[in-house]
Amino acid sequence: MNLEKVKKETKSIVIILLAVFSFRSVLFEPYRIPSGSMIPTLMIGDFILVNKFSYGLKLPFSDLAIFGINWNPIYLLGKSEPKRGDVIVFKFPKDPSINYIKRVVGLPGDSIEVINKEVYINNKKIAWNKIDGKKIMDDMDDKFKNYNFNFYKEKLGDHEHILQIDTDNYFKVNYDKRVIPKGKYFAMGDNRDYSADSRYWGFVPFENIRGRAILVWFSMIFPLGDDKFKFRPWRIGHMLE
Repeated sequence: MNLEKVKKETKSIVIILLAVFSFRSVLFEPYRIPSGSMIPTLMIGDFILVNKFSYGLKLPFSDLAIFGINWNPIYLLGKSEPKRGDVIVFKFPKDPSINYIKRVVGLPGDSIEVINKEVYINNKKIAWNKIDGKKIMDDMDDKFKNYNFNFYKEKLGDHEHILQIDTDNYFKVNYDKRVIPKGKYFAMGDNRDYSADSRYWGFVPFENIRGRAILVWFSMIFPLGDDKFKFRPWRIGHMLE
């Protein structure tokens, strides 16, 4: 075996791997949606693309969270704050090795309150309009097929999206008013009654945010365990609001 050839090929492989992982670390990275907390915006089995430089260009691997390591990102340029309504992927504050995806509802300095499932920001109710959800229910994940949902169109900042409320679920209808601290965000799932979010575990620190979800590039549920195979080609290329 030619030792020099082995060294050369090994070096090429290492360079390629570094380039790929650097790209994923600072530019774009794919994620898979494993839960239903963002239905109907995101369905279980959606594969999404996340813009990692939405809030600034980071030093590659500076936001690593694995094997007990949890580094805060180092921004090289263009650092900016998330906007109200952005769908963000972030390191779960209680366990940074886990990635969560939610929608930014409250910004630093806002007062936020939930009364009978309706959200108030700075004492003003976020307006929503009830819509017909038949098409959404036709495409609903099996886990939620028999729930009694009402669907609403809501506008947060520049984002207009649809959320769903379970009329039979009264577990978390209120959230006492509080002011969001500097550098932190209040995030909620669009599947409001089935989302573990800031109402339960607190605010999202800016340094935990990995990027902004921008589109669905694939959608499939694999037949594992009790899951049934499901392929949604019509969701491919769906841009997120």
